[in-house]
Amino acid sequence: MEEWNQTTTGFFLLGLFPPTKTGLLLFLLVLLIFIIAFLGNSTMILLIWMDHHLHTPMYFLLSQLSLMDLIYICCIVPKMAFNFLSGDNSISLVGCGFQSICFIIMACAEGLLLLSMAYDRYVAICRPLHYCIVMNKRMYLLMIAGSWVSSSINSIFHTVYALCMPYCKSRTINHFFCDIPAMVPLACMDTWAYEYTVLFSTSIFLLVPFLGIMAFYGQVLYAVHHMHSSQGRKRAFTTCSTHLTVVTFYYAPFVYTYLRPLSLRSPEEDKNLAVFYTILTPMLNPIIYSLRNKEVLGALQRVLGRS
Repeated sequence: MEEWNQTTTGFFLLGLFPPTKTGLLLFLLVLLIFIIAFLGNSTMILLIWMDHHLHTPMYFLLSQLSLMDLIYICCIVPKMAFNFLSGDNSISLVGCGFQSICFIIMACAEGLLLLSMAYDRYVAICRPLHYCIVMNKRMYLLMIAGSWVSSSINSIFHTVYALCMPYCKSRTINHFFCDIPAMVPLACMDTWAYEYTVLFSTSIFLLVPFLGIMAFYGQVLYAVHHMHSSQGRKRAFTTCSTHLTVVTFYYAPFVYTYLRPLSLRSPEEDKNLAVFYTILTPMLNPIIYSLRNKEVLGALQRVLGRS
């Protein structure tokens, strides 16, 4: 690989697809997924904002999820598309830092938000009489603010540290965006201590929320099993299965990727897994939450009717 001196700025991204006909077809598929995700999440945000029937804690949290997914794909896919179409795989230091900050904020904030959504469903189903008291406006605003603020602090720390590392070797990142674990092996310094901070952050922002979600939904499924109303039981089970589908698609590849030591990781495998939580999940979230939700479909009909 080409050697770079310390004064060189910027990196090169190897990308996701090879410059072949097969790569072009896969790229067009990703572009289609991007368009669906963009339109789906934008529609969810506007729908929740415009229809007063959806002005509840659950849908407010859902609108934040759509906003995060929208930022997620917009900070990664357009640059990847430009690099593939132009044949220029370079990315500036500022561009790399912007991608890294956006990605880490969204990844960590979405992990905490999914935990908040699981807690909301736990209170709604297991403690329905206390729902309005527990999930008041102050509570869910604190959940949202806590997700954004803590994730932003974590993102700034990791991005600044990664960009300040000496890269006296090749600056070719074997990924389709500036993913810090893919950048660390390029540094010409001992990074073992920093690798532990990555594991620590992953545990705090992904593993712990995942375990919390499983605990909340375990309680919910237990309560659903003992419900007397078959209609209520069916509706609650549908809600749980919907949320767990999102959680599985999001957390499983994320935790598997970032909790492994660098010595056991494969760049190609990491890139393929990254497609799940950076491209597929942002597309699936609005589809799952809208097509399987009568309240959202009803709100869509009302908004279209007014239009």
